Amino acid sequence: MKRLICAKEVEALDKEGKKVMYIDADTIITPSAKDAASACGIEFSTEPEPACCCNQDAAPCGDAAPQQSAGIDSELIYKALTALMEKGQLGAVLGSLGQDVPYVAESDGNGCVKLVRGDTAKWEVLDTGNPADKVFYNELIGADDGSSMNAGFMTIENCQFPWDVACEEIYYVVEGTLTVGLDGRTFTAHPGDCLFFQNGSKLTFGSPDKVKVFYATH
Repeated sequence: MKRLICAKEVEALDKEGKKVMYIDADTIITPSAKDAASACGIEFSTEPEPACCCNQDAAPCGDAAPQQSAGIDSELIYKALTALMEKGQLGAVLGSLGQDVPYVAESDGNGCVKLVRGDTAKWEVLDTGNPADKVFYNELIGADDGSSMNAGFMTIENCQFPWDVACEEIYYVVEGTLTVGLDGRTFTAHPGDCLFFQNGSKLTFGSPDKVKVFYATH
C-alpha cells in the first residue's frame, strides 16, 4: 500500500529535530508537505533508514510507536483519498478542511518523475479584464518542479477575450470547441486538435460552448 506524506508528518518530524524523512519510490508527497519540508530544511530520502541504535534489553525507541501509528494512519488516509479521488470529490473535501492543496501528486522523490492527479486540481480564475467571463485554469507543472516549461489546463465557457502570447505555447483540445482569432481569421479547434502559438502573437481566445484544453508553454 502506498504511503501518503502530508504537511503534519513533516512538521512532526521537524519537532523531533530530524532532517531526513525516509520514503520509498511509491510514496505520495502532497505539495503542502513539500513546502513544509523546504521551510523546515527536511530532505526526502529513498535510502534504507538506519537501524535503531537501541539495545535489545532497553525500552523501544521513543519514536517507534509514533512511526507505526503514522504508517497505519497513512494507509487509511490513502484509501480514503483514493475513494474520494475516484468520485471526483477530493478537491472539494480538501478545500472544506482548509487545506491549501492545489492538487494531489506523486513523485519519485528525486524530481525525475511527477504524476499529478488532474481531477484533484483546484481551478483558479483567469483575469481577462471582464468579470463576466468564465475562464479558469490550473497550473500543474512549473519552475518549482525544476522545469523550463509550464503546463496545465484551461476552461473557457461561452465568451471571448484578447490573448497576447508572451512565449511559445501549445494547446490540445480535450473537450468542447476552441476558437482563435488572428487578423480577421478564425481558427476553430475540436477535441483531438492541437494548436501552436508563436511568441508575440496577438490573438482572441473564445468558445461558443465550454472548452477544456491542456496547454504547455516555454
